[in-house]
Amino acid sequence: MAYILFGSFLVLILLRVPISIAIGSASLITFLTSDFSNALQILPQQMLEGVNKASLTAVPFFIMAGNLMNVTGVTERIFAFANALVGHLKGGLAQVNILSSMIFAGISGAAVADCAGLGAIEIKAMRESGYKTDFAAAITVASSVIGPLIPPSIGLVLYAFLAQQSIERMFLAGLVPGILVGLALMIYVRIKAEFTDFPSQKRATVRQVAATGRHGFLALVAPGIILGSIMYGFVTATEAGVLACIYCIILGFWYRELTFKKLLKALTETASMTSVIMIIIAFSIAMGWLLAIDQTPQKLANQMFSLTDSKNVFLGLLLIFIIIVGCVVEGVPAKLILVPTLLPVIDAYGIDRVQFGIIIQLGLLIGIATPPMGIGLYIVSEVGRVRIEKVTMAILPLLIPLLIVLLLVTYVPGFSTFLPDLVLGPNTN
Repeated sequence: MAYILFGSFLVLILLRVPISIAIGSASLITFLTSDFSNALQILPQQMLEGVNKASLTAVPFFIMAGNLMNVTGVTERIFAFANALVGHLKGGLAQVNILSSMIFAGISGAAVADCAGLGAIEIKAMRESGYKTDFAAAITVASSVIGPLIPPSIGLVLYAFLAQQSIERMFLAGLVPGILVGLALMIYVRIKAEFTDFPSQKRATVRQVAATGRHGFLALVAPGIILGSIMYGFVTATEAGVLACIYCIILGFWYRELTFKKLLKALTETASMTSVIMIIIAFSIAMGWLLAIDQTPQKLANQMFSLTDSKNVFLGLLLIFIIIVGCVVEGVPAKLILVPTLLPVIDAYGIDRVQFGIIIQLGLLIGIATPPMGIGLYIVSEVGRVRIEKVTMAILPLLIPLLIVLLLVTYVPGFSTFLPDLVLGPNTN
């Protein structure tokens, strides 16, 4: 069944069929060509059971929070504060771009929201200051990788659901790697600034920093409120998504930016994105059930052990595989397909599931910025009005710091496990 399932899926992907339809069609083809006499009854049952999980209700709320930030002026205030802090450095606006993504990540947790929301502001500001548009677009895509690592994160909520880990533990695990990605990109920009004639701007005065901080204070403290409320047990991760939405709505009224039209736009975009993600989850659960029936994960584990019994060699092969998948398949469907299949292999090699979650999260996120299918490239190409070919060439050097952090997270487990073990105790799952 696995050959029919993956074979038909790959053929549909090559024919440019949308991911959700490709997964569903491949599952249906496999059902119909198998020995299941009641295939048309089993398929919808598996789909409904797959999405009928309380933990998944966090997904639409965090999507909503990101969309609300984009329509209520929060993103502009975050950008203004970051600009006042680091805008005077060499390659200043590129550093601002990265720092803004780190702050924005603490509320939205979605790379797409970062590219579409902050991206439009950042690219416009960098272009007007004299930066090349292709570099501005490329650094925007690269920095968007930070969003789904620093909590809260939609991708980590999904992984926690698939790997039976606590959402709180996965949120804490993503914090240090997310900061590392930001620092690695900042170091790259600083080095590049030595050999590139980047535009410069005056250092902001203490009064200007204080003013931007005061105007954006309520937005800047949002990540601390959301994460702190989860860590101290005031709310669950799902309730934190609701809290983020309520907080963003309050900010919208406080800043006098939220109108009925803007609220309707945020709700519409949230419904659209959520429906696509849930359809993909439903079809992927059915696909995972087929793989379990066929014992594909166990067969894969045996094959991997026949290749190598070294954990380090396996991790190297795993990285190459994840990055290749991330180049052609988006993060959500890729994770839904790979995680149930690879977990038995991960357990067999003695790799911590929390560490594996960060590895696959970052590995697939790099696919957002990787040609030819990286969705982030197409988003910034659209919002920045720059040709996709130019963005593709400009992003290639920026992949180096991202890959360095991925290697660190892969071969030094403490980067992802130290903080959750310190706060929540050793992982027993």
